[in-house]
Amino acid sequence: MSAPMSSSCHTRADLPRFLALLLLAPGCSDTSGRVSEDAPQVSPARLEEHIRYLADDRLAGRGTGTPGYDSAARYVADQFAALGLDPAGTKGYLQQVPLRRARAVEGSSLVLVGGSGRRALAPYRDYVPIPNFVTPRAEVTAPLVFVGFGVTSPERGYDDYRGLDPKGKIAVLLTGAPSSFPPAERAHYAATRVKRENAVGRGAVGMLIVRTRDQTFPWDRLVRQSRGGDMRWLDGTGAPADVSPAIRGVAGLSDSAAAYLFEGAPHSLSEILTAAETGKPPVFDLPVRATIRTVSVHDRLESPNVAGLLRGSDSSLREEVVVYSAHLDHLGIGEPVQGDSIYNGALDNASGIAGLLEVARTFAALPTAPRRSVLFLAVTGEEAGLLGSDYFAEHPTMPIERIVANVNLDGLALLYPLRDMIAFGADHSTLDSTVGRVAKRLGVTLAPDPFPQEVFFVRSDQYSFVRRGVPSLFPFMGLHSDSGVDAAARFKEWLATRYHTPQDDIGQPMNFESGARHAQLGFLVGLEIANANERPAWKKGDFFERTFGRERGAD
Repeated sequence: MSAPMSSSCHTRADLPRFLALLLLAPGCSDTSGRVSEDAPQVSPARLEEHIRYLADDRLAGRGTGTPGYDSAARYVADQFAALGLDPAGTKGYLQQVPLRRARAVEGSSLVLVGGSGRRALAPYRDYVPIPNFVTPRAEVTAPLVFVGFGVTSPERGYDDYRGLDPKGKIAVLLTGAPSSFPPAERAHYAATRVKRENAVGRGAVGMLIVRTRDQTFPWDRLVRQSRGGDMRWLDGTGAPADVSPAIRGVAGLSDSAAAYLFEGAPHSLSEILTAAETGKPPVFDLPVRATIRTVSVHDRLESPNVAGLLRGSDSSLREEVVVYSAHLDHLGIGEPVQGDSIYNGALDNASGIAGLLEVARTFAALPTAPRRSVLFLAVTGEEAGLLGSDYFAEHPTMPIERIVANVNLDGLALLYPLRDMIAFGADHSTLDSTVGRVAKRLGVTLAPDPFPQEVFFVRSDQYSFVRRGVPSLFPFMGLHSDSGVDAAARFKEWLATRYHTPQDDIGQPMNFESGARHAQLGFLVGLEIANANERPAWKKGDFFERTFGRERGAD
């Protein structure tokens, strides 16, 4: 939405919103943001209806830039229109995101030369070639230097590059970040973007990525997903965003291939991985040179974000906006697993979009709109690297300084009855007190991040808003249940057997009542934010306040 929001009073007289009022009991809140006991309720039945539509085989896995995704986007836009939300894209409800897809193809190679001679690694067996988004053919030959995690954190007094000269070399680095870092800070430094920018600043010309032992994503699944290539959004000149031309070759190594790099080195790979588990791994030059040759095929495509706006009722606050986000895309059609090639993405993330639509419906059912405006944003390209949310945050349809908070829904708690939740990001801002009150009201315990090594905080769309200085919250299912279910075991089993496979479909067991409770928490948190006198703020001195809090010049 490019034009300023209207200053006229928000009315509830249009037919779709009148119908919405009939669907749910009314709720209200005072100007402190506290929500009354009769707030509207998320419907488990409607959650199921939305999930079944979005995860149906007819939408072919909602791959970014595919007809199935476009059908899903039209479905969401139609739901927004039925609720009477104002279009908030650049063309109606839609904001088209221009994209470049790049795939590494035949002719790509990785050759190591060291004390044991020359060794050519096999693509998609020994290593995953990362496509180049700038040029169809890229090549680099250089000595290798092991740089630990590739992390530099002045505030922690930590620098993996200390004592090294990586200029003109290929940096070999571990996934993740030091376990001594606080979880969200660890997640930030584990992000590939942050590591790549650090390597570029040190003069590195390539990157080889080695997996640590705590990575739960199986190698064969990483290979399957990588064959489809990757994407970047394009700026106004047609250039891809989030690329570093100085890095002329990148590859991810299998465990066995990674061990080759350390033959004849001061430390073996096993010693390195053990050191990484508890502290700072040693860093040193490796007695190996590598040639990374990448042949890439580029395609151009578009895929829309979908945005609908509920205008606020307070003349002094309606220009401020609370954003709900959820990603609409999944992996589309890929390599068959157990005879199925459609990656339906039921829990990830048809459930989050279903939650977004239900939260929009509960807001539309309020007898009076909240004081601030509320934007409901279904984004594309999350699975390709948070592309739709990053594009929106860089090209928002309202000034970024008006966005006061983001609540992200990605993977509702459908696996078991919900007892506790993880409020990713809340403890870095005043959102912690808001989510704490709401959780207590719902009888939900808030738990710390139980799997910091998975760096979930940077793997979903709230992080695109965090990077622009917007306090954000990602509520996610905890690992405890009152039903006698071993919730932790069930979640780990789901990650191992269904996550990013065709088996994440509508045939799996799903607890829609638990999912509705998850979405209800998201609704009530956003309602408090939308009605509070003060906008959320980063905590003074917090890592993210120091790193991103001044991006908007608002806090």
